[in-house]
Amino acid sequence: MKIRFYNDPSTGMPHIYEHGVDEDEVSEVMFGPGEDLPAKRDSRMKIGQTGAGRFLQVIYVPDEDPESVFVITAYELQGKAKAAYRRRQRRKSR
Repeated sequence: MKIRFYNDPSTGMPHIYEHGVDEDEVSEVMFGPGEDLPAKRDSRMKIGQTGAGRFLQVIYVPDEDPESVFVITAYELQGKAKAAYRRRQRRKSR
């Protein structure tokens, strides 16, 4: 799967950098296990864990090419959202 990233117009860099996330971490979440859920409008949300143990939420839009996605943003899950995801994963593994 090819992953493209939204670039912030003011910096010219991928928007994910503003949230302390890099491209490799997004790839780990997109290719790894986790939850893939519908989000607002035509976007989707992938929640998963990186190899380093960070829990990320990636917001993306499927491209016209079925082997490609366009990542809008990604950020680390924290607080209640992280606890809820971990709880759902524990229930799923029973």
